[in-house]
Amino acid sequence: MPALPSQRPSVTDRRFRSAALESLIDEVRGGIEDPELAWVFANCLPNTPDTTIDFHRNADGPPDTYVITGDIDAMWLRDSAAQVWPFLSLAASDEAMRLMIAGVIRRQAKCVLLDPYANAFYREPILGHWQTDRTEMKPGVHERKWEIDSLAYFFRLSHAYWVATGDLSPFDDAWRRAVENAFHVIRVEQNAGEGTERSPYSFERPGGSGLPNDGYGLPSRNCGLIRCGFRPSDDMVRFPFLVPANAMIAVALNNLSRLLAALHCDALAIEAHRQSETITHALETHAVVHHPRHGEIWAYEVDGLGGVHLMDDANVPSLLSLPYLGFCSPDEPRYLRTRAFCLSTDNPHFVAGKAASGIGSPHTGPGTIWPMALSMQALTALKDGEIRHCLNQLKATHAGTGFMHESFDADDPHRFTRPWFAWANTLFGELIVTLFKQRRHLLNTPAAVPEFVLPS
Repeated sequence: MPALPSQRPSVTDRRFRSAALESLIDEVRGGIEDPELAWVFANCLPNTPDTTIDFHRNADGPPDTYVITGDIDAMWLRDSAAQVWPFLSLAASDEAMRLMIAGVIRRQAKCVLLDPYANAFYREPILGHWQTDRTEMKPGVHERKWEIDSLAYFFRLSHAYWVATGDLSPFDDAWRRAVENAFHVIRVEQNAGEGTERSPYSFERPGGSGLPNDGYGLPSRNCGLIRCGFRPSDDMVRFPFLVPANAMIAVALNNLSRLLAALHCDALAIEAHRQSETITHALETHAVVHHPRHGEIWAYEVDGLGGVHLMDDANVPSLLSLPYLGFCSPDEPRYLRTRAFCLSTDNPHFVAGKAASGIGSPHTGPGTIWPMALSMQALTALKDGEIRHCLNQLKATHAGTGFMHESFDADDPHRFTRPWFAWANTLFGELIVTLFKQRRHLLNTPAAVPEFVLPS
């Protein structure tokens, strides 16, 4: 097979460069026998630093890093944290990488201080595309969709950076005030479903979507879970308690409590740990349901009043991603039953097509599969055959571009959305690096890996 040309920008056009990253790419690529898979990996892993990073540090001042999603010039708290996640392992030895990720944390803290309910922000204090949304839009906010995972990803990246580097410099007074802002929102949204304590957050979009009940969302029972208006897909929830997002923030809060203790923020550390326990207990009480075919599984959304929505979505946090997020082990029985549901046609967003089978999202409509879901399926799989199955599908559906996309048509991968979507590229790169470290034999030509059969 002839050498495939790199799809990366020229060295001089790359937004951020790291010698440690280039060494990692070369090392992992050298362990992949399939030349096409190696080519896609080498394009995808560096896509975030190559194309989406705006890193600044004036003199000896603190670093500041603005991260766009790709083809949308705005910074999502969720996406930006996920986009730099695979590079944390390099931050301890590569000073440039450490400063860049520290700059992401500082920029995220500024965003949370500006508006802890917002999900996406601009580099400058401007009003942009969604400025007519009927909610409290502020200059610098791109979109104000209240998504629990926005705060959870901020907590997750902060803790993981500290663990990887031991560096406490990003966690200054502004960062602590941002954490306090976030904790205030958590408390408010745990007590805003009934009675007179209605949430200060509402959302309606002129001529389009909006939360029911005049923008405030459906009722729910106050039970320790956190209400929200939107999923990590940026789509509206059906019921106000989004289970995988609550699970993610429960883990993130527990981990954050250790960082807060190291910073001697004792009251915040105690609150973080207590909230983690409260949310976890509430999930066990209100988010476990019995499915007639799969048995006891996690619901996707509930309201504490008996309303239950069974599905899974490709965006992370998802039910499929619970072990990846640290909420449970990948062999935990309830998770395995939930996983079987997610990867079956009982999940209304699971798609089986001519080209691939996997989980999609209502965000991109019927018949679409998300490469992120295939990457997550491989990251949470126990058996080699399933991982190989996911790798084969990912390799077969990049439509000759050398990159992952937001979604593709299950029958025709050349029909895809978002040709420049850095989070999907990053997660695929993370998958390959993880396999290189943990199951390297799967990156070589397999001797005889049995064909994986999806659950019926």
